[in-house]
Amino acid sequence: MGNRFVKGYKCTICGKFFKENEASLTCPDCGEKGILDVVFDYEELKKVLNLDYFKKNTDYSMWRYAPLMGVSNEHIHEMLRIGWTPLIKSNNLAKLLGLKELYIKDDGLNPSGSSKDRASGVAVLKAIEAGAKVISCSSTGNAASSCACHAAHMGLPAVIFVPKRAPIGKTTQICLYGATLIKVDGDYKAAFQLSKAAIDKYGWYNRNAAINPWMVEGKKTVSLEIAEQLGFKPTDWVCVSVGDGCTVGGVYKGFHDLKELGLIERIPRILAVQSTGCEPFVIADHNNEPLKEADENTIADSIAVGIPRNPIKAINAVRNSHGVWISVPDSDILEVEALLGRTEGIFGEPAGVASLAGLMKALKEGIIRKDESVTFIVTGNGLKDPANAQKAITQPEVMKPDLAILDKYLREKEII
Repeated sequence: MGNRFVKGYKCTICGKFFKENEASLTCPDCGEKGILDVVFDYEELKKVLNLDYFKKNTDYSMWRYAPLMGVSNEHIHEMLRIGWTPLIKSNNLAKLLGLKELYIKDDGLNPSGSSKDRASGVAVLKAIEAGAKVISCSSTGNAASSCACHAAHMGLPAVIFVPKRAPIGKTTQICLYGATLIKVDGDYKAAFQLSKAAIDKYGWYNRNAAINPWMVEGKKTVSLEIAEQLGFKPTDWVCVSVGDGCTVGGVYKGFHDLKELGLIERIPRILAVQSTGCEPFVIADHNNEPLKEADENTIADSIAVGIPRNPIKAINAVRNSHGVWISVPDSDILEVEALLGRTEGIFGEPAGVASLAGLMKALKEGIIRKDESVTFIVTGNGLKDPANAQKAITQPEVMKPDLAILDKYLREKEII
């Protein structure tokens, strides 16, 4: 690693600590399930990361948090600008929901259109540091397109594996970015297994977020930004959609890091949202049972993960933040996709707006009170999946170019 702020790794299962040269991606003792956490030296970081540091830092991207990400500064200046996406204070939606304070973190405005750019940026830097010739991952779509995007910018070949249901918007991106796309005849599980076998055989750099502990260090920057954009006084709740578990793990770790550094007083409660068509975490939590494989039957492809590969970090994130697991049907997701567009002018893909659907359900059930402050993260842009967006809208009529017909139509719609 060669970073003075990094102590090493800690296994999320057995808790064993490893120095930087003692482990690679997973715990040598626990095997593939032994996902590692990067451990930072907070006392050293406190000497650098303070309020004065942020006031003087004019790099408004996620790279402003480089000391807390464990990446080398050597190639950062060559990377695309990732992060520092807008945190929008809601007016219309907040009033509609009766919430005192509501913020929207629009991460669909990252370079490839999703929050996955944060992890992929770190992955590409780490691959370059390691001298890798190829970077690879499996994905339901967003991690794949983001990896292809940033690898292309840095001249690093990428081999990407996706399940056959991956939306055309995302597969088109991957191909346009010049990556080698392997469209697997199967679900995400099949794509993951093939990518793992190929990575092991050919020695490619592994960008798979559930395996590579460094990916969380990129994902957590969304929380660092939310906190800083709110003057280091984050909202009571942060809502985020969950698939593999890596993103919600990153959301928690970002806030945890800031609390350890003394920059925030408390960690927000996390509302972790899944679709009822693919809800392994929710089922396990509500039934108080171990995680089991679930169906992948949801339009929210980015969170359609039947076997989450990073369960421990996800479960710990919700538990340690005193958060809540919740699931919503696809019909609700489609409704809020249109609602967010017409009330706030933000176009999110189904998985990206699932957080809002979860927030609305949590309000109805009294989980979140209307006098509490909330941020929800839109993890992906709606142009990623235009086919499903079509289901969320009323199709326009084709009209003859006649002013009288137009006038009649506008009066029927009560527009004039």
